Amino acid sequence: MSGEEPVEVHDFIEFFQAVNLPFQLADSVLLKKEKDSLLIGSKVFSQFIPDSVTSKLFSKGAKPKIYPLGKAVSDAATYLFAKGVAANKKVVFVMAFDKKDQFITAMPLLRSDASKSMQRTTVIDKRFTITNSQLRKNGDGSSSEGKDVYALSTDTKEFTLIMTDALEDKAMELINPIDTMARKNKFSADYGPGKTNLVSIRDGRKSDRLSFFIHFEKNNGECTGELKGEAIIRSANLAEYRVGGDPCVLQFRFSSSAVTLKEIEGCGSRRGLRCTFDGSYAKKRETKPKTTKKK
Repeated sequence: MSGEEPVEVHDFIEFFQAVNLPFQLADSVLLKKEKDSLLIGSKVFSQFIPDSVTSKLFSKGAKPKIYPLGKAVSDAATYLFAKGVAANKKVVFVMAFDKKDQFITAMPLLRSDASKSMQRTTVIDKRFTITNSQLRKNGDGSSSEGKDVYALSTDTKEFTLIMTDALEDKAMELINPIDTMARKNKFSADYGPGKTNLVSIRDGRKSDRLSFFIHFEKNNGECTGELKGEAIIRSANLAEYRVGGDPCVLQFRFSSSAVTLKEIEGCGSRRGLRCTFDGSYAKKRETKPKTTKKK
């Protein structure tokens, strides 16, 4: 399946090994290295799956490496589970074909760019419903669970949400992974309001760089984004995140009291579809530990 020659759709579907139901996939599968012998080449994959599917799962124009994870067959459809790898992003998704081996629709299940504070699993049961579950550890030591249940509708030709159990509305403690890094640069500080919206800037590995960690939650938590990396200082008050292989290009413009972010190129793989990293964040006052005077 990794070659350039066309193949029959039947052979493409049969390349996926049948699994017993219920079939479960955890987000740990995103870290697993797949065998190159199982690789499905982009030429073969694009014969049967529209480009609109990969452009939604990955960035536009990306040609991810596709690996089969399993196949389940119902009376109405065939479900193919696959893992896609492109640049810094990995996605587990499901594709549905009808009884005539015609593509119906696809849906993402697990993403590598999801919040690291969550554990995620997806299960397809014997009734061919798909349950996406989330387990979140809260700052107070408790856990919150939520799930979304989908079923394939052959009438609308899409996976329909038939039940949802939202995560408990508990405040989550945001852990800043670069908090302990040096902050000698004049722009090294924390910016942003609240506990779940943060632009953290720290000194970079070299004098012409800044380390950063960004996490935001917009639209009452319906849209989130997160990005960690190093930005190159371009001028006195301007820095830019630009890494080969990553389509995301993000600009940081500093003032004495704030930082303004602007997406120069699409960072859609690091955030929800209906929000962006664009925005201005006020600098927070640094809180230093209190010292006690010796008597």
